[in-house]
Amino acid sequence: MVKEKKILVVDDEEDVRLFLQDFLMERDMVVFSAGSGEEALEIMSREKPDIVLLDIMMPGMDGLELLSKIKQLYPKTSVIMITALNDEVKVHKAKKLGAQNYILKPFSLGYLEKELTKLISET
Repeated sequence: MVKEKKILVVDDEEDVRLFLQDFLMERDMVVFSAGSGEEALEIMSREKPDIVLLDIMMPGMDGLELLSKIKQLYPKTSVIMITALNDEVKVHKAKKLGAQNYILKPFSLGYLEKELTKLISET
């Protein structure tokens, strides 16, 4: 039996979280969402998601800081960064901190699904 994959969506924009949550749940994934880094860490400790979709630009603890904490505490968790900014420095830093990939907003749902399928097959 294949274990269900848990995905955590972290974005300070509620409409983005709800949109991604619906999209992923339609594909029979177990989805959690958080609007802040602190909330994400609480969910991480309780639910141990396999994959995190993480916005880089968030107030308070930004996505790079959260990525660093996730990789320290849960090194096997896969992280895909989501960003509206095509900032090569931040993208490079995210990869260096352990992000598997990054996706620019607005993104293609087909591309997101392809990337998730690839990560799920690797875990």
